[in-house]
Amino acid sequence: MTDGQDEGRGQGHQRPPQPPRRGRSPGPPPQGWSESGRRTANEGWVRRSRPDLRSVRDEFRRRRMEQMAREELDGRPRWMRHRGFGCVFGLLFLFVIGSLVAGMAIVVSNLGPIPGVVALGVVIAVLVGMGRTLFLTARTLDRLVEATRRVEAGDYTVRVDVHPRSTGGLQVVGQLTDGFDTMIRRLEADEVQRRTLLADISHELRTPLSVVQGNLEAIVDGVYPPDPEHLAVVLDETRVLGRLIDDLRTLALSEAGTLALHPEPTDPDVLIADVVRSFEPAAAAAGVEFTAEVDGDLPILEIDPVRIREVLANLVANALRHTPAGGRVTVAGAVEGDRWVRLEVRDTGSGIDPALFPHVFDRFVKGDASRGSGLGLAIARQLVVAHGGEIEADPEPVTGTTIRFRLPLTGG
Repeated sequence: MTDGQDEGRGQGHQRPPQPPRRGRSPGPPPQGWSESGRRTANEGWVRRSRPDLRSVRDEFRRRRMEQMAREELDGRPRWMRHRGFGCVFGLLFLFVIGSLVAGMAIVVSNLGPIPGVVALGVVIAVLVGMGRTLFLTARTLDRLVEATRRVEAGDYTVRVDVHPRSTGGLQVVGQLTDGFDTMIRRLEADEVQRRTLLADISHELRTPLSVVQGNLEAIVDGVYPPDPEHLAVVLDETRVLGRLIDDLRTLALSEAGTLALHPEPTDPDVLIADVVRSFEPAAAAAGVEFTAEVDGDLPILEIDPVRIREVLANLVANALRHTPAGGRVTVAGAVEGDRWVRLEVRDTGSGIDPALFPHVFDRFVKGDASRGSGLGLAIARQLVVAHGGEIEADPEPVTGTTIRFRLPLTGG
């Protein structure tokens, strides 16, 4: 092949121009490019850098359909949902502007141009301040109305949560939004508590009902004879169910503030002696030393003796349940200051799990080895609070646990 043939071959098979990468400027074309090659490269760069109109159109349609769906659920277009108070305050603002303009015209006509300029400056300052206040207040109230509708639909996670400067300087609007947020937080907490309570009740009822059902089916099928030994198991589980139902009723009434108390002059010494006498057989059977410590004669209290005895009984039952043989449980009473009578139950048992301690007075909170329902301390707290008192737990990991409560000397 000759040199002329090589040169002609190179010209006939010249490499086509390559457009620049997407997102970059084409820049000046390399030397040696023809006009047609330069034009082809520029057109390719424009096609690559141009947005995909089809994807943009699809995204716009998707957002429009979502907006229409929200408006259909709400029943009103978006501009009506967000500008209710804005329209009202806008009309009020226009009315104020008209009144001020009319007043300024009267001032100019009567006093001349210089007082009119001063009046114009005052009017502008007033309009700016008033317009800002009305705008921020209207926007906050619109957010409040929108949040109210979401709460009505069952959404308790919504919050208005506005900054004090976003209320237009009106303290009452800030107080309104803060009160709304506090109310919704409580509603959300109550909803969570309600669901948790239903789950806990279902769990607590399942065990005794399963025992009753299993034993009765075994007796019906002839696996167990219907003798007193097997029927006693069923009877014990029905008593557990009865106690659980009574505890739930007491707890519900006390939390709702509808628990009827029957206060009367009561001697705390007699209550302590009565509780100790009732639990002495159980303590002796468990091998636990059970004593009472009272500092002198305690003053007479105006309390419901049945309910306070129930509190002491719950605390003593818990203490005996968690104290091993050879341990000690003590019921103590003393006057604290000039306002309170302090009653406490101390044990030398295993103590309270540190993970459970912050929630020890909550419903259905109990350790893994506990055989109770988890309602005793919750009921005790509600009953003490109903008498105007207070209750607390003092864990002592080495020596056990102390639960103490105080009752006012003047009654609940």
